[in-house]
Amino acid sequence: MLQLARLITRTNRFIGYWISFCVLIIFALLLADVVMRYLIGQPAIWTAELATLIFGVYAIMGGGFLLAERGHVNVDIIYGRFSPKRKALIDIATWPLFAIFVGVLLWQGYDIASEAIADLERSNSVWKAPLWPTKSLIPVAAILLLLQGVVRLWADVRTLMGLPNDPEIFGVPAKDETEAAQAAGGNS
Repeated sequence: MLQLARLITRTNRFIGYWISFCVLIIFALLLADVVMRYLIGQPAIWTAELATLIFGVYAIMGGGFLLAERGHVNVDIIYGRFSPKRKALIDIATWPLFAIFVGVLLWQGYDIASEAIADLERSNSVWKAPLWPTKSLIPVAAILLLLQGVVRLWADVRTLMGLPNDPEIFGVPAKDETEAAQAAGGNS
């Protein structure tokens, strides 16, 4: 089981690393759009739309990575002050909401993707960009997010049991802000 958790976390980290380069591609496309607009007087037909499609891939495929790295937004005013065990307890208590969200994403994403693939869906623009590749990644991203969520749930249960959680297997652990503040204050 630990090897499976390690594989899931490594896969999400690998995808997150490579998908992060999409930002550079988006930047280059939007820069080309601006340059074309000012040099030629008209933007390229395809640059902004392709940037939007790439951003869609970037946004959906990064979810599992963000969960492994604890990169999602938390309300740290309250949550950040809790001990790792209390954070784990809250995360376990709210996990059903996560499961419902991912379940709906998977269900609806599958419907959207299968319809887009069946129709080889394209945009309504002059360029007629293919939409089905981007839409087909929605259920893939949902599965990766769900798998990482199960790994995170397992890590939270282990935290409550007082067991260690290797970051290579379970992702970034919750920080104990109290210990971090005391360590920072003691080093001054």
